[in-house]
Amino acid sequence: MAGLAFRPFFLLAALFGIVALMAWLAFWQGDVLLRPWGGMLWWHQHEMLFGFGAAVIAGFLLTAAQNWTGRPAPTGLPLLGLVALWAVARGLLAFPIGLPGWGVMLIDVGFLVAVAGVMARMVIAAGRWRNLVFLPLLGLLAVANLAMHLGAWWGDGELARAGARLAVLLIAAVMVVLGGRVIPLFTANRLGGPRPQSRRWLEGATLGSMAAVLGAQLAVLPGMAPPEGVMAGALALAALANALRLARWGGLRTWREPLLWGLHVSYAALPLGLGMWALAALGAFRVELAVHTLTVGAMGTMMLAMMARVSLGHTGRPIVTLPGMGVALGLLAVAGLLRGPLLAALPGITHLTYSLTIILWCLAYAIFLLHYAVPLSSARSDGKAG
Repeated sequence: MAGLAFRPFFLLAALFGIVALMAWLAFWQGDVLLRPWGGMLWWHQHEMLFGFGAAVIAGFLLTAAQNWTGRPAPTGLPLLGLVALWAVARGLLAFPIGLPGWGVMLIDVGFLVAVAGVMARMVIAAGRWRNLVFLPLLGLLAVANLAMHLGAWWGDGELARAGARLAVLLIAAVMVVLGGRVIPLFTANRLGGPRPQSRRWLEGATLGSMAAVLGAQLAVLPGMAPPEGVMAGALALAALANALRLARWGGLRTWREPLLWGLHVSYAALPLGLGMWALAALGAFRVELAVHTLTVGAMGTMMLAMMARVSLGHTGRPIVTLPGMGVALGLLAVAGLLRGPLLAALPGITHLTYSLTIILWCLAYAIFLLHYAVPLSSARSDGKAG
């Protein structure tokens, strides 16, 4: 495996996301295809976060870390080992073979620990301390994964749910950090003009409010949940700060460039989902609607846009929108609106909306695989390593 981490992890993430959601759709329609560890509901929540999501994050961070640090990223056998660890965990969770819960847990959580360890080695060796921010996020993501496993193992549904929600907010925090770095930069580079200067007070409010939200959700794990009003206030502040941040990045000028507007639209789903979560904390509707606004509308869309962009740049190809990718990004954006805000307004169409959302997701990632399976599994077009 001579290429960088984005190649196997992006391919496997897209394929696994489709397969996992088709299995969930079959279950939702009454056909039981799997009897996974933890049950279908737990498996669906866990695998979209720690199967699909963790693979995309690992592929992106381990690839980007080489540019950030100037240190060689894992290739060959070390990368194959990481991929195998991820794949074995997926297999054991989908098809239990009698391995005790603690064994499955160690293998699955070990993947995130290994990714964090590889990245820590690169960052520390290069002295690029700015990128240490991703290490506590990866560490907390491993803690959230551990909480989900323990919840399933002990039969503690509240612990498993708290771990899942912590994971959603952690991935949202990764999006906030990465989005602040790349979205205004990519927009300025493509459309011309200066990159918007960051405002210290706004960056502080954005990152500080996200840290407060993460702290509040982390406190739920040991049973020390803060008052609902505190959580709602932190979420509302995070929603407002992210909305103000996004408004400065010139997203309205990107409508001709799907790989750009896809990033802006996905980031816009962050304040929408966080704001909905604040309302849900006050009893307006189910938190699950806010969670899916974040997971489908924000994470699913941004991951697709970033995978499409990174896969072109790192395989030596021009960064242009391939046919159908704008449609794919639009399908995910619509899916996010259907699965969150629309259901909050019209809860009576739940069954139809669940099914339609899954189909839209699968179509979007199938379009990605159609265009990118060959480039991701082939040598760079310019003959360089990577």
